[in-house]
Amino acid sequence: MAEQRPPLPPFTEETARAKVQAAEDAWNSRDPERVALAYTEDSEWRNRDVFLKGRDEIREFLRQKWAREQDYKLRKELWAFTGNRIAVRFEYESRDADGQWWRSYGNEQWEFDENGLMARRYASINDLKITSGERRLAL
Repeated sequence: MAEQRPPLPPFTEETARAKVQAAEDAWNSRDPERVALAYTEDSEWRNRDVFLKGRDEIREFLRQKWAREQDYKLRKELWAFTGNRIAVRFEYESRDADGQWWRSYGNEQWEFDENGLMARRYASINDLKITSGERRLAL
């Protein structure tokens, strides 16, 4: 039997919201192994100006990301859904090795296979320097 990651497409509003919440929870774990399991073996990504293919590249990308983005905290919001696709908006906060806090805003488009694994993820992200006093997302 093929791997499955419910909820499965086609999505309803309820199942799309559940998928978004599951993604938020997984990413907030900052566990590259756990997060990578939500993607197909040959998943395609665009993250800013980085293009990735497959779980191994995704896993390594996430290891590097969370080594660099300390105290990472993310919030995702369902924007739209249809069939096997979901669009989200998100923001996250993190600090770099020098202690500078950042808030990153973005949009993602997700496409899932029939087993609920993400086959494509395209993310556009912008960063804003913030002070620790401007933080909105508690750890």
